[in-house]
Amino acid sequence: MRLDFSELPAAEGYRWLTATVTPRPIAWVSTRSPEGIDNLAPFSFFQVVCDDPPTLMISISQRNGVEPKDTLLNVRDSGELVVHLVSHAQAETMNASSSSLPHGISEFEQFGIAAVPSERVKPLRVAGASVAFECRVGEIKPYPAEQPTHHLVFAEVLLAHIDDGVLADARHADAAKLDLVGRMGGSLYAMTRDTFSMIRPK
Repeated sequence: MRLDFSELPAAEGYRWLTATVTPRPIAWVSTRSPEGIDNLAPFSFFQVVCDDPPTLMISISQRNGVEPKDTLLNVRDSGELVVHLVSHAQAETMNASSSSLPHGISEFEQFGIAAVPSERVKPLRVAGASVAFECRVGEIKPYPAEQPTHHLVFAEVLLAHIDDGVLADARHADAAKLDLVGRMGGSLYAMTRDTFSMIRPK
């Protein structure tokens, strides 16, 4: 099969990209609006992109292709966010928070998601998340620049909260204990417990 993406509708290109670039890690992002409403939403166009400064990148599409999502509006205003990784135990709750709620409705409240205060930023942290990164916005880049369909949010990590229960030792997390989920195509997800090791050549 040969796919010419210049001839594909955007929705068809999305389907092929998300069905093949797998598994994708999921950023479960909490933000706070100027009115003090706490928002929580998952994004699978997500990755760590730099270690100095430590930086994560989340790609946020527009609601219905035209309207900015609450997450983007909030990070533009506050410059703060918390990025959580999603364990298998919290997958159903994460999925519920992906619902398209009216503007001004908190996913924490709507779905009864327990939260705890953050230390360096105002957005709440998800209680029980095995990994949470408190971040400040380094840059927000519209893409493509001429007619943006997404905004790339570069989030500099200020502080990480890692549950002691998922540690292998003082310097490493245990992949099996993290038990993270990743996004596949369509409604499929993957679990990360099934791993193998290879030594990188010198």
